[in-house]
Amino acid sequence: MSFLSRVMVLKSRAHISAGGRGVGTSLRGGTFESARKRKSGQTRVRVGLIIAGFAVCYCAIGAKLAYYGMLDPESTASIMPADRLMASRPDLLDRNGEVLATDIRTVSLFAEPHKIVDPDEVIEKLRTVLPDLDTRQMYNKLSSKSRFQWLRRQLTPKQQSQILALGIPGIGFRPEKRRFYPGGPTASHIVGFVNIDNRGVAGMERYVDTQGLADLAAVGMTSGQPLEPVRLSIDLRVQSILRDVLMESITKFRAKGAGAVVLDVHTGEVLGMASAPDFDPNDPAAGGEDGWLNRMSNGTFEMGSTFKSFTLAMGLDSGKVNMNDMFDARYPIRIGGYTIKDFHGQGRMLSIPEIFQYSSNIGTAKIADVVGIDGHKDFLTKLGLLTKMQTELPEVAMPGQPREWKKINSITISFGHGVSTTPLQTAVAGAALVNGGKLIEPTFLPRTRQQADEVAKTVIKPQTSANMRWLFRWNGVKGSGKNALVEGFNVGGKTGTADKVINGRYNHDHNFNAFLAAFPIYDPQYVVLTFIDDPRSETDHAVLAGNSAAPMVKEIISRSAAILGVKPRFGEDGTAMLVSY
Repeated sequence: MSFLSRVMVLKSRAHISAGGRGVGTSLRGGTFESARKRKSGQTRVRVGLIIAGFAVCYCAIGAKLAYYGMLDPESTASIMPADRLMASRPDLLDRNGEVLATDIRTVSLFAEPHKIVDPDEVIEKLRTVLPDLDTRQMYNKLSSKSRFQWLRRQLTPKQQSQILALGIPGIGFRPEKRRFYPGGPTASHIVGFVNIDNRGVAGMERYVDTQGLADLAAVGMTSGQPLEPVRLSIDLRVQSILRDVLMESITKFRAKGAGAVVLDVHTGEVLGMASAPDFDPNDPAAGGEDGWLNRMSNGTFEMGSTFKSFTLAMGLDSGKVNMNDMFDARYPIRIGGYTIKDFHGQGRMLSIPEIFQYSSNIGTAKIADVVGIDGHKDFLTKLGLLTKMQTELPEVAMPGQPREWKKINSITISFGHGVSTTPLQTAVAGAALVNGGKLIEPTFLPRTRQQADEVAKTVIKPQTSANMRWLFRWNGVKGSGKNALVEGFNVGGKTGTADKVINGRYNHDHNFNAFLAAFPIYDPQYVVLTFIDDPRSETDHAVLAGNSAAPMVKEIISRSAAILGVKPRFGEDGTAMLVSY
């Protein structure tokens, strides 16, 4: 091929190639435009979907918030609302209107851990006001993932102002109510106490909750509402006297414990009841377990010779024994490997008054034997001494008795060994012996005589009651009750010195002493019972009830009789009413 021909061919190819590039460029431009429009449409769709998604989320959150708003606060909050924390309790008053327990306003410290930046710094600052804070516990609370933690409940106004001055972010205060007991430990076992959430734990505080207050508080119906005070039967003046006498006696005799009660024999009202050691309900934890025990209603003891009162009443009421009967007390009783003998043995035949006066175990055992085992058990059951006592106070113990009553049991129980009862129910049974024969369950709330008669049960004959009044007075003038006599008030009663069980055996050197008394015995209005647990003399020997429990009764009556409205009758030594049988 010639050179010219070759040039023409190359030109021709170049022309074709140039034409092809122009067409391709035109086609590519159209594709780009279409793609741009398509991407723009997709972007608008994505944005729309995102907007719709956010709208759905916000609608869901709003609906959930509205749902939570309609639920009870307890279902959604980590702390009760302020008004619930401020729920009221009714004041507790004595029979004369003196305040025994009331609510006072206070605040509690809390933290929101999610707002706490440096827990260590917060703890360091708080310890300048609250030096007893537990560092480890506080750190765990402040660094937790929760949104609420209590740090300290029920602060004083001074503590609150000092913490506020620290300016710590993430902590705050919530209003609360705190229970305050103006009398401190004076009536602690009767009034009881509340927990940190102002709910009744013991005593009449707990009783009030069980009567519906706890249910009302749970639904918020006590929030901010002034509640009607609850008036108790006790007289704060008498209560204070009882506690003073107990504390003085424990110190004097270096005893392990003591107790006393003043009971209206016609209504069953408790005018005063104290148990020592006790505790301060404003700080119950400081009392310890020993102080929490209400020995009067929640402790059971062998009441010793005070039980001879019930044995003699049983014999007289059965008709198998009368006041003129004589019993042979010359020789000890030997039964089941045991020997029953008298502490103040006379070695002769004894009349019913002498059995009571000399506190003869032998004579009392023979009276129980005349009645019989079944009759003995039935009589004590009828007097409420073998069953759980019914009263408002929650702390009530169940008496102890043998699983099977045998003759040896009946004999020992006749003089107060082998059955353990609470001192309060012993006083209640004692009231039935002197008030005409009516057993009236004790109450810590006001009760009229008419109301008492509606719940009373006749347990012994009126004549039996008259005989027991005579025997009580006889023992007061002639027997072991001499140290309980108060001039003008005609006190009658019966001592009880029970050997305590040490290492499974009765120990004569350790006693539980009691005195059951009534006054004025010619027309009894009140029963007074005292006890003292393991009193010691200056030589570290046991002290008898006549020298320990009886003087406690004398002190109580001499200081409280006028308060109780009992008028003295001077010029009488009581012997005028001791007629011959």
